[in-house]
Parts: sequence; structure tokens; C-alpha cells
Amino acid sequence: MAKVLFIAPASVSVGLTSVCLGLIRAYDSVGLRVAFFKPFAQPRDNHHETDRSIIFTREKMGLTVPDPMSLRHAHNLMSQQQTPLLMEQTIALFHKVDTEADVVIVEGVAPPPGDDYSARLNVEVARNLDAEVILVAAPDGMPPQDLDDHLSLASRLFADPSDPDVVGCVLNKVHAPHGDEPPFSDDADEDKTSAERHDYGKECKVFRQSHFRLIASIPWRADLVAPRTSDIVEELEAEYLNEGKSKQRRVLHTTVCARTIPNMVNRLKPGALIITPGDREDIFVTSCAAALTGVPLAGLLLTGGLKPDPRTLKLCQSALDTGLPVLSTRKDTYVTASMVSRMDTEVPLDDMERIESVIASVSAHIDPEWLKQSVSLPRKPRMSPAAFRYQLSKRAKEANKTIILPEGNEPRTIQAATICHDRGIAKCILVGKRQEILAVAEAQGVQLPDAIQIIEPDQVREKYISPMVELRRHKGLTPQMAEAQLEDNVVLATMMLALGEVDGLVSGAVHTTANTVRPALQLIKARKGCRIVSSVFFMCLPEQVLVYGDCAINPDPDAEELADIALQCADSAVLFGIEPRVAMLSYSTGDSGTGSDVDKVRAATKLAHEKRPDLLLDGPLQYDAAAIEDVAKTKAPDSKVAGKATVFVFPDLNTGNTTYKAVQRSANVISMGPMLQGLKKPVNDLSRGALVEDIVYTIALTAVQATQNTEVLES
Repeated sequence: MAKVLFIAPASVSVGLTSVCLGLIRAYDSVGLRVAFFKPFAQPRDNHHETDRSIIFTREKMGLTVPDPMSLRHAHNLMSQQQTPLLMEQTIALFHKVDTEADVVIVEGVAPPPGDDYSARLNVEVARNLDAEVILVAAPDGMPPQDLDDHLSLASRLFADPSDPDVVGCVLNKVHAPHGDEPPFSDDADEDKTSAERHDYGKECKVFRQSHFRLIASIPWRADLVAPRTSDIVEELEAEYLNEGKSKQRRVLHTTVCARTIPNMVNRLKPGALIITPGDREDIFVTSCAAALTGVPLAGLLLTGGLKPDPRTLKLCQSALDTGLPVLSTRKDTYVTASMVSRMDTEVPLDDMERIESVIASVSAHIDPEWLKQSVSLPRKPRMSPAAFRYQLSKRAKEANKTIILPEGNEPRTIQAATICHDRGIAKCILVGKRQEILAVAEAQGVQLPDAIQIIEPDQVREKYISPMVELRRHKGLTPQMAEAQLEDNVVLATMMLALGEVDGLVSGAVHTTANTVRPALQLIKARKGCRIVSSVFFMCLPEQVLVYGDCAINPDPDAEELADIALQCADSAVLFGIEPRVAMLSYSTGDSGTGSDVDKVRAATKLAHEKRPDLLLDGPLQYDAAAIEDVAKTKAPDSKVAGKATVFVFPDLNTGNTTYKAVQRSANVISMGPMLQGLKKPVNDLSRGALVEDIVYTIALTAVQATQNTEVLES
């Protein structure tokens, strides 16, 4: 039977939806099946009738969630003394929730101003669902003794012996700007409140009670409440003079500028929205100059209905081409600044990037020991995408490997290296000119940790000429040729890997796959026992992670090479915690088809069986027979793999690459890879459109792969 957790607000504006979504992700990350239930809708967007919790859990979390009742309906029944009937309806709706779930997260009602019913409604629902209660509170600068009183008062609502237990609390928005300070103005400076910071977990008496646990203390972060520049346009009903990257840039700071240039330049920092009268062309030009130096301003907001002269716009066109948004509003500067500072900080329904950051922040701060203790299940947890990422990060931390990044001056790479350092995922080395790297980091608002090593190519290149000549002497490589090839930072980094100075390499944010893979094939070479170097993608479907190979390297492997690819894919699955059930794919299943292509797959299946008789592997199988149990019962009833495959081996690159992209785009699936396999040491390629988080997880993959190579060498 599923554990039911009722998430109740201790007051208004505590971020109840964010905490519920974070709990879902946290449970999912440890492999538990989670369901979500919100009995009463509270839509706050005039353009949507559906509650935002329902929208996010369906669209972002991929859960099947029953439609809630309206809060007005609940209040009407309670006012008519019909609470028992309301609870019957609530229970009936609850039974539509996923019956296979291990945990059901129930979101309570966030009380709107003047609401006399919501607090009691939360108690009634929690009692009738036999749920354990978790309170969510936002300290808002309270001293510990005041927070003690606040939580004790909220707990008393559930204090009757017949009522459910309050098992703990989540503190959200800890150390947020409070009072009248706008959340993303220059006045909302975290340093101003540093003297008021408290360690509530240690200082509050309520958390010393054995039955009342501090489950998470989630710090306030400016980026989690930062609207996109496009949200500002909608809020003010402004117009674009240059749209730029308004849907990607976020407002981390707002500043009203009517100063001389020397007195405003310190305000031109990443994420700054510059609000200025539209006739201040000096400020306009200065902001454009900042954009040209690489500072990603959130945008320029010109007030009073005044616009720059067309000649000024033409002069600054190259700055506008960097993606700098320029907005215009008829409102005056004071009204504009006031409206921006008072914007609702709730996540817009179409801002999936921001809600993902919120979910990740909440889930990362939830006590893992509490997660383990709260649900005890006899069965093995499934490998969901969140569980895969959690285990990947955990194992990368334990591996403590050094990964070299030859694209050291690339902005996303710099950010990823910093994140990996902060999370302890890997020790990163950036290759490139120090001053250039530091300048890019500063322009991105990134404080590069001292622990991240920077290697300047010009200072070290000479020492790798002789070792490279030795490695490639049989190919006629001369010192002059080696020196020329080492001008390429990817080749230089590959040599460092070949000589064991680093544990792995990640490249491809600005280089092609060939640029990354060719030096590895020449200098690292295939691992002993591997006929071929191949690749895998980890396809993060909503319910599980699948392995696809080879979708990036080998155009048309023969039967022996295909068998080798299958075994490499199975080993990669095991390495990353996925139980391998290998499907050798073709256009026919079993003996139903003939032709050279299916014969190749049949021969490869036989060879793989001979090499690894212990492995669950079958083929030829059509994709639907491999993936769907109902189809497998008809097409391959005796197969132990059909309908349950976790590793899909494609017969050629054309089929594999087309299928992975079709699944990725059509089903909106996250794919990690390509991860190269079969090399002596790990080298991995990035998509040139990779996001920062993609690079972070590729670094983590590489770090875990490096442990496999260490084990092989030691054995």
C-alpha cells in the first residue's frame, strides 16, 4: 500500500507547489514510483482554468493526475455543513491516482486572504486519506524562537488524537529578502541580511523532538525567482525594439539609470535590467558596449515612450545582434520600476527551464536519510531518469576523477566546470589562455574557483611533441607534424589523457564529433578485447532509462563488429546501474524475415551468445517486439528479452541515429550522450547545442567511465 504524505502550508506564500514537485523528484531519484494528488484546484492565471500544480506535474513530471474539484465547490459544501459528502467525493477522486505508486504526494490548499475554510479543509483531507502531514513554512527572517511558535501553532491544527501525525517540516525560501525589499532589485542584496541568518535546524527547539523532523531547509536563490525578459514585456505590455534573447535572458537585478557613465558602469553586470528614460542615448550606447564585451545583460527597458534615434540603433546593431533585448514602454520611469519590482514571482506556466531549476533545488536539499526511512519497500527500486542522474552524480563524486576540457574558453563549459566543482562531481581542468578564460567567466557572472586548474597551451605544448611522435611513429609522424597538430587543444588534451595525466576528456561544445573522436582513435586506441570503438545514448524516458547503441560512430558494422557493440552496450548498462536485457534490432523478428541485413543481425546475435552465454540477449527483434510486452507476446512469446529490453542495438548508423533523434524529439525525451565505449580511456563528445546541465552530466558519465578503465588496468 502506498505511503500518503499530505503537504500542508504553515502560512501563505510558502512555495507549496515547488516543495511538492521537489518531493516528487527526490523520491523519483531514489527509484520509487510517485503519484501526485491535488483534490482542489486553485488557478491563479486568468488564461488557464487548470491549477498550475496539475499542469507542471503532467507536463514536467510526466504523471497522470486526476482533474481536481474547484475550491469554490469545496467551500460551498462546507458552508452547507456537507463536509462528509465532500470527503466522499475526495476519496473517490483519490482512487483515480496511480495504484502502483509507492508514495502519493498530496498538495493541500494554500489559504487565500480572508479564507475561513482552507485550514480545516486541509485537516479533513489529511485525516480521511490517513496521511502523514509535512508542514511547509517560509521563515521570512523570523528569529528561531518565533519560528518555533509559528510551527507549533500550525501543528496544533492536526493535534487532535483522531487527526493525522505531523511528521516534519520543510523550510522554504530560507534567508529570502523580506519586508518591502523587491526580490530582484539591486536593493535585495544578500549581504544586507547576513547578520540575520540563522541555522534553524540547530536553533529551533521544535526540531529536537523525535517525531518532528526538519526534512529540508531550502535556501532562497535569486535565479529561482528571476523572470525572463519576455515576462517583463508581458507584464508591462511593452514593445520590442529588439527582441534578442528575451526568452532566455533572466532579470537577476533591476537598476534605474539616469547617471553619468562613470557612475553607472558598475551596474552593467550579468542579468541586469537597465531601466532608463528613452532619450538617454548615452546610457543606451554604454549598455550596448557592455553587451559587445560579452556581458549578458537581461535587457534595456526604455521608458516614457521615447526611442533612440534610428542612426544610434544602426550604430549599435552589432551589440543588438549579440542577443541584447531592448524594450520600450509608454509608462514613466518611476511607474515602470515599481511595476517590475512588484511582479509576481510565481513561475509562468510556459517557463519549463525555471520550474526545472526550482524542482532541482528543492529535491537537492531534502534529507536523503529521511527519504530512505519514510518508505520501506521489499522490491528493487526502478531506474527512473531522476534515479539515473542521482546515482550518476553520486558515483562521480565517489570516483573523484580529473576531467580535462579542451574548450576552456567556451562559456557553457566554464559554467559546467564550476558546477562540477561545487557539486564535487569531478576535478576539472580548462585548456586555454588564462586571461581569456577569466574574462569569459567574469562576463558570464561566474566566479571561477581557484581549485579549477587552467592550462595554457603555449606553455606546455613542447613537452608533448616527443611522446606524440613515439605514439605515431609507425604512421610516419615527424616532430614538425606533431607540433602542428598539437596547436589543436583537443589533440593536446588527448595527449595528456594518453599519458595518464588526467582521467577523461569531454569536448564538442564547439568542435565536431570528428574533431573529438579522431585524436582519441589515433592516440588512445581501443581497449584490449574490443574490435571496435562505438557509442551509446542513455535515453531518459519518463518511466525508465534505456540504452541505445551505436547511434553515432560506425556506419555499417559487420556481424562480428555488431556483436562487439552489443557486448559493449551491455557492459555500459551494467556500469551505470541498468540491468542489461539486450535486443538485437532488425526489420523482422525471429525467423520471419530473410535478406542480408537481417542475416547479419542473426549472425551477430549468435556470436554474442557464444562470447557471453550468461547475458540476456535476443535477436533479431523488431523495435515494437523488443519494447512492448503485448506485441512481444504475439511476435516472440518465448523470448526472455522481448517486451522487456533495456539495451537496444541498432544494425547500422542510419537506423540508430534516425531512431534516437525521432524518439528524442517526438517524445520530448532527454538523451545523454553519445558516450564512447571501447577506448582504453574515456573520451566523450558533446552536441554543439548542449546545455550547461548536459555538459555537467557528460563530465559525470566520463568520471564514472574512468573507474571502469582503472579496474581494467588493475586487473
